[in-house]
Amino acid sequence: MKVYLDNAATTQIDAEVIEVMCRVMNEVYGNPSSVHGHGRQARAEIEKARRTVASYLKVSPAEIFFTSGGTEADNMAILCSVRDLGVKRIITTKLEHHAVLHTVDAVDAEVEYVRLTPNGHVNLEHLETLLQTGPKTLVSLMHANNEIGNLLDLKKVSELCREYNAYFHSDTVQTMCHYTFDLKEFDIDFITASAHKFHGPKGIGFLYVNSKVQVKPMIHGGAQERNMRGGTENIYGIVGLAKAMEVAYNGLEAHQSHVQGLKTYMMSKLREAVPEVEFNGDAEGNSLYTVLNVSFPDSPITEMLLFNLDIMGISASGGSACSSGSNVGSHVLAELERDQKRPAIRFSFSKYNTKEEIDYSVAQVKTLFEKQARMD
Repeated sequence: MKVYLDNAATTQIDAEVIEVMCRVMNEVYGNPSSVHGHGRQARAEIEKARRTVASYLKVSPAEIFFTSGGTEADNMAILCSVRDLGVKRIITTKLEHHAVLHTVDAVDAEVEYVRLTPNGHVNLEHLETLLQTGPKTLVSLMHANNEIGNLLDLKKVSELCREYNAYFHSDTVQTMCHYTFDLKEFDIDFITASAHKFHGPKGIGFLYVNSKVQVKPMIHGGAQERNMRGGTENIYGIVGLAKAMEVAYNGLEAHQSHVQGLKTYMMSKLREAVPEVEFNGDAEGNSLYTVLNVSFPDSPITEMLLFNLDIMGISASGGSACSSGSNVGSHVLAELERDQKRPAIRFSFSKYNTKEEIDYSVAQVKTLFEKQARMD
């Protein structure tokens, strides 16, 4: 059996998305910037997709800018805030995705890190304390951690930022199309998303920029994206992203119920199979339902656990896919001071997973530990 449990890294593209992308590839080949009929046809597809995205977020289409993915969008939000908005300080956490952490390190701004609770949530009292003093500030906090799944209260943070006149950026790459977003309900300046995290194509994402915020282009060379991002648009990706959003939100309640059920079921089965397991983050509380981060007991077998699971046809992750192969371990778990002798595996789920796949995966884990017990 082949089992894919690494959906936080990327997801299987939906068949409906492939269908609409193939149609556009075959029929819509004009340059969207051209004024002739073929160009106007391509432009119409892009603007239709933009309206679709905006409708799900309850925002204006003019506030949506298509990018190459979440990393570019995060870079754009942070770099433009420092360059164009007078931001002199960035408040973030050491648990953020490297698309944020490395960008924060690269800009000319003071950086302060919010304290965390023992299970990895942002300490909102400390955030408010930091906001009470200091220069013009951008708060950059992800909606859900990509390794442990902890969720942030976006509405509460947005209220704090407005109270203390700070800008607010949130990386919503892991949560877009897994939750509803009504950006009329709370005031946020930037959010970012990437289509391949919700069964869309790779290489396409978007940045939402609140219309109250005026920033300049980060990529020069053309008037595309209303002069904000030069370069011919990825029309196939843009259409695929919009279709993936449509499919996701049309079946959201069923998706949430199915995937949360898989996560809860796997936790129960793992506890039965390996009683010493621990779950990192707030797995049974305020947590993203698609992610389960598991710490296994220290044992000779666990040193090669991911490798052995791969041999058995099970794809999972030791953390963020962007850090795979770096041999530096998880910066998230290191910051939370988890026992590094206990190897952690991130299992992440999608609508395509089944209970039978969970049963198979847990059975293989149990077999490995039973084999090691006999050897001991």
